[in-house]
Amino acid sequence: MSSLPVDNRSHRPEIAVTVDAVIITSRDGKPMLVMVRRGNEPFLGSWALPGGFVEIDEDLSDAASRELREETGLTIPAQALTQLGAYGRPGRDPRMRVVSIAYWAYRDHLDEPTAGSDAATSRLIPLDESLAEDFDLAFDHSQIVSDAVKAARREGWPVGDG
Repeated sequence: MSSLPVDNRSHRPEIAVTVDAVIITSRDGKPMLVMVRRGNEPFLGSWALPGGFVEIDEDLSDAASRELREETGLTIPAQALTQLGAYGRPGRDPRMRVVSIAYWAYRDHLDEPTAGSDAATSRLIPLDESLAEDFDLAFDHSQIVSDAVKAARREGWPVGDG
């Protein structure tokens, strides 16, 4: 039986882990999505989901909750976030190989988000607008939003038709 060397890191590519948070709320009966406008490259100025890199000693759901709070001022505890899935298509982030774990939550009557950290702007965007083909979403966030909407519909949340 052969075993791998104890230190074989030089043979593995560097991979980063990020989290993204899909937070859906409602305003006047209309489903809205918490979004940030990126203040940094890549995708400077594009809309994106709140999210970012996981710290070395941080649980994934805690990282999602932290990034949401830092970029939008909204506090949703880690245990209230539901893991949606993992997104790791090569090239999804032009900086390096990045795998993102997405979380989602539906919350009635959220406060208006306020930009912080590396977000230039943070606001509520009508969900149907964010799903439009011509809406400028960074990375593969349109796929993540679409998957979250499907999950919310399965759970019976009021996120529109379709």
